[in-house]
Amino acid sequence: MAVAKLSESDHDRVSAAVSAAEARSAGEIVTIVTERSDGYWDIALAWAAFAAATALLVLSLLPEFYLGKIDRLTGAWANEWTPGEIFAVALGVATLKFLGVLLVQLWPPLKFALIPGPVKSRRVLGRAITCFKVGAERRTHGRTGILIYLSLREHRAEIVADAAIASKVSPETWGEAMAAMLTEIKAGRLAEGMVAAVERVGAVLAEHFPRAENDVNELPDRLIEV
Repeated sequence: MAVAKLSESDHDRVSAAVSAAEARSAGEIVTIVTERSDGYWDIALAWAAFAAATALLVLSLLPEFYLGKIDRLTGAWANEWTPGEIFAVALGVATLKFLGVLLVQLWPPLKFALIPGPVKSRRVLGRAITCFKVGAERRTHGRTGILIYLSLREHRAEIVADAAIASKVSPETWGEAMAAMLTEIKAGRLAEGMVAAVERVGAVLAEHFPRAENDVNELPDRLIEV
């Protein structure tokens, strides 16, 4: 899935959905969309190091084959390799493999395809929790803040709720909101996906935390792109 772009009208529609949902409950909904949740350079370096180590292993198992190929390419005849020359070849091969695998991962689709799914899930959740702590946690009078977080490159989303909501609503309850959001996003309708999630989260909040007459809007309704 290509990384989608949100227009000004998309922002307006999501913000309007948040306002409508909050008009029926005491909940405060924060929406965040990000291109990616991490740079994953440690994973890229790990793949590069793995490629270099594999090249060294193959060279150690089949030294005559590879040294013979070098002799043929350079035009040498029955060259007697010294230990220093062999180590130099090994260093050169490992370095080229390391740099080559690192460089090809500059292409984002390949880089993200090489990242294990569980790693993506953990880092998206970690970033969502960080954003929640900064933007919503303990920033409402009744601890009724909730974050809908979407990370596009990883194709993952998270819903993180403040203490009051979490005490009454189990995480499984948000499954319908997640499913509705991802259905729209898979069809290329990013804004519609966020709106669908907001509407379903709002319905749950209205059931458990109905809006009081003196309720005030404590968090901004606008969609945040980071």
